[in-house]
Amino acid sequence: MALTKDKKNQIYEDVSNILDSSKLTVVAKYSGTSVKQLQELRKIAKESGTSVKVFKNRIVLKALESNPKFKDADTSLFTGMLLYASNSQDEIASAKVIADFAKTNPTLEIVGSLGLDGSLMSASDTKELASIPAMEVLRGQLVGTLAAPLSGFVGVLSGNVRSILNVLNAHIEQVN
Repeated sequence: MALTKDKKNQIYEDVSNILDSSKLTVVAKYSGTSVKQLQELRKIAKESGTSVKVFKNRIVLKALESNPKFKDADTSLFTGMLLYASNSQDEIASAKVIADFAKTNPTLEIVGSLGLDGSLMSASDTKELASIPAMEVLRGQLVGTLAAPLSGFVGVLSGNVRSILNVLNAHIEQVN
């Protein structure tokens, strides 16, 4: 059944809003992926706040061309059956979700991604981005890095105090 012009305009607006609000939109080919697998992907993606949608390529290309940020993006790779994973809260969540799912489902193939600034990243760059640890892990590593010199300094100071106490105890035992 053909879509009405109003419905097409609504979908076009949805695509434009997703592209404008998403920090990273990952584009992936899903040819050969079953409906059940796509439902599983959507469920996994939802847990991280990522939205996975399928749009007609013409509508997406039209939205990209009309958006000043994306009008210069190379869209030659946007062919075939594509899905779009976007997340407006986390820069790497959508890349992580798609890359992790593609490991167990080889029919899903990352084509590239669109950044918030209008940049188009290649598939290899998107996969590299997906390998970055989560924000909480990075914060923990930063805290550990900052705390390491302080804990070493405290260890050195307590070592000096212990040495003085050992000398005093040895002197007391010698006197007695």
